[in-house]
Amino acid sequence: MALDPSFFTSPIAEEIRDEGRAEGWAEGWAQAILILLEQRGVEVPPDVWDRLVTGCKDPETAHRQLTRAVTALSVEDVFGDD
Repeated sequence: MALDPSFFTSPIAEEIRDEGRAEGWAEGWAQAILILLEQRGVEVPPDVWDRLVTGCKDPETAHRQLTRAVTALSVEDVFGDD
């Protein structure tokens, strides 16, 4: 069965790639926040970890959370208003 190469340039293919990029981007931000909190000695409960990894898809929210994580004393300091 031959694959139609036009699929790779179709709008559907672009949409699939964009979704994959967004998921990768969100996972990268989540990992950065978690590493930062871990290095600072802030305990991150599993439920918060899960929420962070699966929840944040908005760049502004992720940036705000990462900025807060720099000085946070608890996970509430990072995610309190979001």
